[in-house]
Amino acid sequence: MTPPRSPGPGPANRPAPQRPWHVRLGAALPLRYVLRRLAGTAGLLAVLSAAVFALLRVAPGDPARTLLGTRSATPQALAAVRADHHLDDPVAEQYGRWLADALHGRLGTSIRTGQDVTAVLGDRLALSAQLVLLGFAVAVALGLPLGVLAGLRARRPADRAVQSLAVVTLSTPVFAGGLVLIYVFSLMLGWLPAYGPGSGGGGDRLLHLVLPAATLGLSVTAVLVKLTRAAVVRELAREHVTFALARGIPTRRVLIRYVLRGTVVPVSTGIGLVLAYLLAGTVMVEQVFALPGLGQLLVGSVTFKDVPVVQAEALLIAALVCLANLTTDLVHPLADPRLRTAAATAPADRDKGQA
Repeated sequence: MTPPRSPGPGPANRPAPQRPWHVRLGAALPLRYVLRRLAGTAGLLAVLSAAVFALLRVAPGDPARTLLGTRSATPQALAAVRADHHLDDPVAEQYGRWLADALHGRLGTSIRTGQDVTAVLGDRLALSAQLVLLGFAVAVALGLPLGVLAGLRARRPADRAVQSLAVVTLSTPVFAGGLVLIYVFSLMLGWLPAYGPGSGGGGDRLLHLVLPAATLGLSVTAVLVKLTRAAVVRELAREHVTFALARGIPTRRVLIRYVLRGTVVPVSTGIGLVLAYLLAGTVMVEQVFALPGLGQLLVGSVTFKDVPVVQAEALLIAALVCLANLTTDLVHPLADPRLRTAAATAPADRDKGQA
């Protein structure tokens, strides 16, 4: 009796061909889902831009006098300002003209300095972006590992210690935390500079941003710790994780392939919220450490009633926050296959129900 032959390299036994990256990306992010998210973000930006444009209208006094600043408010000067800014046109036309200029990067002229607002923001944007990115790195580097540790050691001394530290950092005002870091690391130890952006190269700038970034990052680390801990505890209680551990699968493999992978969606949502908060939280940090960034510019512009700069900066921050939220929404289907199915089938199921 001849032994059975092994199956040959027929079509059924050949490995499936690898699909191109754009095909796999399209399957993970359906076009309809992406378009709906883009449309929602565009609608939100339109509403926020209308609110930002209304800042000039809700400001006390005549808009022409506000835009005139400290210059002499003669009838001729007021008439020139009204003509330059089309203040006598209907409000809808003014908003459309202002929005079109903003989309083309024409944000007006600063009342305080007389410079182009785009140039004023450009000079400050680099420093604030560096501060936000470093603070974000501090928050992620501390919040995620501590949250995982607290989740794995739930209701144990390590968990209680991590949560106590999180409560302390969350309840400490940003300016108080900054002053404590300045006192310890600048005045007592003399390791780091206390204020200013530095005047040297990249290394000097990085040295000056260590304390501000630590202050900014610690203010939101507790949020990531809480979200990560809750996600880890929830995933450890799921049936497939319990079953995998009961089968004798190594604990490290279960943690990486099942527990940590299941926490990606809630943790990424928290990361998006933290990034949005950091964009708005630079105001106090830049004031404490005397950093000439967007936050300090905003405080000075509000004090001086420099409406064009306030409008431009508010619109920029709103756009960055909306972009962070949009990125988070698009990352979710890539991280969780269940959301891919929901993103692809939800519109079809809704249309079927309406029919």
